Amino acid sequence: MDTLKKWLRQNKFALFFLTFLVFAVYLNSLGNDFVSDDIPSISNNPNIGKIDYVLYFKSLRALIIYLTHKVFALDPLFYRLSNIFLHLGSTIVIYSLVAFFFAPPVPLLTASIFAVHPLLTESVTWISGAPYSNGAFFALLSFLSYIHAVKTGSRKSYSLSLCSFLLGLACLDKIIVFPAILTLYELCFGQVKRGWKRLVPYWGLNIFWLLYLFGLLGKRMAALETTFYQAPGFHNPLLQVPIAITSYLELIFWPKNLTLYHSEMSFTQTEYILRLVGFIFFLATIAWFYKKDKRLFFWLSFFLISLLPTLTPFGISWIVAERYVYLGSIGIFVFIAWSINKIGEITSRENLAKGKPFGLGSLSPKGWGIGEVEQRTNQISFIILSILLIVLSFRTILRNRDWKNQDSLWLATAKTSPSSPQNHNNSGDYYGRHGNLEKAVEEFKRAIELNPRYGDAYHNLANTYQQMGKAELAIENYQDALSFNPNLWQSYQNLAAIYFSQQKYELALQEIQNAIKTNPKNSLLYTNLGVIYLKLGNSQNAKNSLNQALKLDPENQQAKELLLSPNLAD
Repeated sequence: MDTLKKWLRQNKFALFFLTFLVFAVYLNSLGNDFVSDDIPSISNNPNIGKIDYVLYFKSLRALIIYLTHKVFALDPLFYRLSNIFLHLGSTIVIYSLVAFFFAPPVPLLTASIFAVHPLLTESVTWISGAPYSNGAFFALLSFLSYIHAVKTGSRKSYSLSLCSFLLGLACLDKIIVFPAILTLYELCFGQVKRGWKRLVPYWGLNIFWLLYLFGLLGKRMAALETTFYQAPGFHNPLLQVPIAITSYLELIFWPKNLTLYHSEMSFTQTEYILRLVGFIFFLATIAWFYKKDKRLFFWLSFFLISLLPTLTPFGISWIVAERYVYLGSIGIFVFIAWSINKIGEITSRENLAKGKPFGLGSLSPKGWGIGEVEQRTNQISFIILSILLIVLSFRTILRNRDWKNQDSLWLATAKTSPSSPQNHNNSGDYYGRHGNLEKAVEEFKRAIELNPRYGDAYHNLANTYQQMGKAELAIENYQDALSFNPNLWQSYQNLAAIYFSQQKYELALQEIQNAIKTNPKNSLLYTNLGVIYLKLGNSQNAKNSLNQALKLDPENQQAKELLLSPNLAD
């Protein structure tokens, strides 16, 4: 405890500066709404206040959401605030972690860039992207504790490392690469022959978790077909890996085209060759640093290793998604920070040789983690960092505005992802909510054209036709939606509503029963079933259905009123 207090006292200026950076760039995101996956998983999820929510998702993130709902209901500020605090936690851990590898100012430079980089907004500003930032925090804490345990022999630090690793896995299954990172660390800086026993528990937990994930693979593949509408396929790694890695590097060094859907993955032969050359050059750089500086070899390899779970050829991940690189980006940020410092050192030596002053002591208070600034850097490196942080911070603040609500997100995504069927489906939703039904139909049809298996787009197109009074077209598209995704209980429910309005009660009964089979815990569906039974003159079944609706939701006012109606009252 005394050691921690001493460290906090020595680094209070750096910690204050990093805290300021994080909240300065994410302050304008606190008023944002629930968007995209946040809506079905949180704001419109009837089970969010029940323990069933945690049991269904089986993750630490689900527990955090459940507890947040218990205290703050459905205020999106508090769901997002936990992301920001954990991002700050990762920033501070990075500052501490990098200090084991590099002298000041590299740790502070790395943490500062990580704090404000816009590529990370998807994992911080977007509530549903939180598993990546949350899992990364626990992985980084585990790594820091592991190194401390190795350096000091502390069993408490080692136990903390193992516990943090488990918490990381409970947030995000892609943390399974962490033991490989520890093994690389031992190979580069330790003695594997003596330290291999330390690695055994991590690999043991990893094998157990991999077996668990393997058991879920079938469900994951089925979900890709029925929920994400991706046909089973195989990604050629010779195409996938160079494109993915160079795309991530491009987004780190030039974060202009940030988007939820990186759909523009078609390249000409010349473009692909250029990316392949860039990828090979990156690998060669890593290999070169193996001999020149194992610290940089480690961190550049860290970038690659962290992305491995998303680079599988089995088509179970997007080729590129910004949230995937939240953890791995640190490796590149370390390299950038080292480069800035190296520029400062080289220029400093040149200035000294020419007898020019270069001190920054008056601008750099002690305790920032910068240390003997006059001997390690100069005004050039300070200016580079300042400009870099200002530009990155400005871009992050602008990107936060894209996540403000559904409308802003889909409009922003439309600019960067014109060939994304998901984006056209979402654009259709945007136009539909704003009353432009003809334009909504156009967007939904475009989504279906890009992905003929897209059940959600068929369902939304049917909804729009229903709003336009075109019942037969609505029926046709609801049926198409169900042919690709039998789990769309909303399509069954809406078909039942159309048939009910047409007085085709037997067909309505059949469809609402299908909806209940798909979603058996939905109180509203049982209420609708009771209404249909009433129309069919089956009072006992109507009563049973309404009682079941109240059993699922004791606050179901419609079910209560129907049970008191003359046809059902005792």
